[in-house]
Order: sequence, then C-alpha cells, then structure tokens
Amino acid sequence: MASILLVPIRPLQPASLSALALRLSERFQLPVVADGSHHLDPAPAFDSSRNQYYSSLLLSALLRMFSRHEGKILAVTDADLYIPVLTYVFGEAQLDGKAAIVSSRRLDERFYGLPGNADLFENRLLKEAVHELGHTFGLVHCRQYDCVMHSSTAVEEIDLKSSEFCTDCARLLKRTNNETATEI
Repeated sequence: MASILLVPIRPLQPASLSALALRLSERFQLPVVADGSHHLDPAPAFDSSRNQYYSSLLLSALLRMFSRHEGKILAVTDADLYIPVLTYVFGEAQLDGKAAIVSSRRLDERFYGLPGNADLFENRLLKEAVHELGHTFGLVHCRQYDCVMHSSTAVEEIDLKSSEFCTDCARLLKRTNNETATEI
C-alpha cells in the first residue's frame, strides 16, 4: 500500500511532526509514517557563503537514503533552504516524483522578529507540505490564488491561500491517485 514517509532533518522542532502527519494523512487519504530512526546529515548541503542549505542536494540524499521506499517521502527541517536562482525557498519537490522537502524556518513569525504564533506556524507548515507533496503527485503551480498549489514567494502569500486543493487540482490529484492505486 502506498504511504507517505515523513522524515525529520535536524535541526527541527519535533513537536509539530505528529500533528502534521495526521493532517497529511487526512488530506491525501494515505497512511503517513514518521521515521525518526534515520538521520540525514544536512552538512554536505550547507553553503557557508549563504548560511543556507541547498535543497536539491538534500533531496538527492533523501532519495539515496530511502531508495527502497515505494511511496512518497517528505522531509521537514528547520534549516533555511535555497536553490541557486532564488534567495530562499520554503520547499522543493520532484515533479511527479518521489521526494519533497519543506523548511519551517521562514514559516515561523519569530524569524521576522515577531512573537511566535503556534497556530499560524502549523497552518503554514501544513500548506507548504501539501503543496510540495502535490508536486510529487504531478501537480504544477495553480493560477487560483487560494489553491494550495498556488506558488508562494512570501509568507503573506502562504497566509492568503487555503490548505485545500481547488476543484481542478483535486480532480487531477484524484486521477493520479487512482492511476497509482491501479498500478500497485
């Protein structure tokens, strides 16, 4: 049976992982298994000139580490992520692939010098996790501003969108899930 493997990458605030696993399981109608037993060392992806981690390198390491896992893989970290053409990213995923990664660093109000807000943080984390997993199921960025698959370049844009798929994206996801279930 297909599943989603939730992998923490240090540093990480582990308190939100169990709540995230439950909400992702409800959203994708798949079992979500948290795997804290494997430790992926993010150090090789660190760029000291940027003081950030190159997310594509972390995705590659994740794929090597869990090459035998047949479902989707979502890594969650508090490390600040980037890709070379952008200042930062909230996450990255393989389009129609197996793996995705999400950073909680810039989802936390404290990053911006504001008081912490646990509910807002968990909602942002859910939206970005659903968004990146949506890519692994073959969904691309959506034009509807309130769809979870709408691209977000700032936390304010994350706050504006829903944690739900729009009708079109939900239909595509359902078709993809049905095709995947038929193959298994």
